Amino acid sequence: MFENLSERLSGVFDRLTKQGSLSEDDVKTALREVRVALLEADVSLPVARDFIKTIQEKATGQAVTKSITPGQQVVKIVHDALINTLRGKGEAGTLKIDSPPAPILMVGLQGGGKTTTTAKLAKRLTEKDGKRVLMASLDVNRPAAMEQLAILGTQINVDTLPIVKGQDPVQIAKRAKTQASLGGYDVYVLDTAGRLSIDDELMNQVEAVRDVANPRETILVVDGLTGQDAVNTAQNFDERIGITGVILTRMDGDGRGGAALSMRAVTGKPIKFVGLGEKMDALETFEPDRIAGRILGMGDIVSLVEKAQETLEAEQAEKMMRRMTKGQFNMNDLRMQ
Repeated sequence: MFENLSERLSGVFDRLTKQGSLSEDDVKTALREVRVALLEADVSLPVARDFIKTIQEKATGQAVTKSITPGQQVVKIVHDALINTLRGKGEAGTLKIDSPPAPILMVGLQGGGKTTTTAKLAKRLTEKDGKRVLMASLDVNRPAAMEQLAILGTQINVDTLPIVKGQDPVQIAKRAKTQASLGGYDVYVLDTAGRLSIDDELMNQVEAVRDVANPRETILVVDGLTGQDAVNTAQNFDERIGITGVILTRMDGDGRGGAALSMRAVTGKPIKFVGLGEKMDALETFEPDRIAGRILGMGDIVSLVEKAQETLEAEQAEKMMRRMTKGQFNMNDLRMQ
């Protein structure tokens, strides 16, 4: 994940950090390369444009912090901007699953890994959060979809709703709700049907299930390899259904990672988890701080700048305190405060 972007940005910042001083032209040239790197990583154009604009405003004329080079200061600015771009409204990895039984609705297109991800999430909730989970397949369209979830349930030791042939998705959702209440489950996860593309039939079906289940979380499962199509899918589902978060699958196979960078900026929804393999435990919390560090490959520089900034702020506070005790507080001190 992000290998291509990381490689390109590392080259840009290596040149920057080796320079003793930076001119405005140096910063502009570097940012042009950053923008090209973002676009090549399949980040959407408006997101890349806003990202560069944010950095340029902070990097141009930036006061250089003591004990670090200007190039390292720019790296810190880019790092902070990356975190802000990746972070949605809500914490990654957290789900609203209080007041049992809490319904979680899994939605998405066919082929995005929704059923496998449903099982991965159920396993995570069982083992890491100590929740008692019930899974239910509402996919009456794809052959053997229900059986697939039942087999996965056996593998991970999580209960699945018994299959009753001839029921529609709404009837299955109602039965899952009843079973979860009577069976003392903390969470029940509804795996809805997908299609090869977004159509009215799919959306109407998911809307009907949503209205019956009243889910605490509506999670969109989307294939990270589809790049900008993943972002478009998220927008469409959010407009019709209202999603609360995203799980990006197959991120281990995507060296670009543009979908992750664009997702929050375009939809405003947090990426809750990422799928990084076929195994049932290959579901990781999406951590913007760690991802930003991974993209830049420069976590040591970021922490160095943070330490230097803290030291500088402490020094300034001490100087100001000494001036105030001598009755020398002026307008510059007020501005600094």
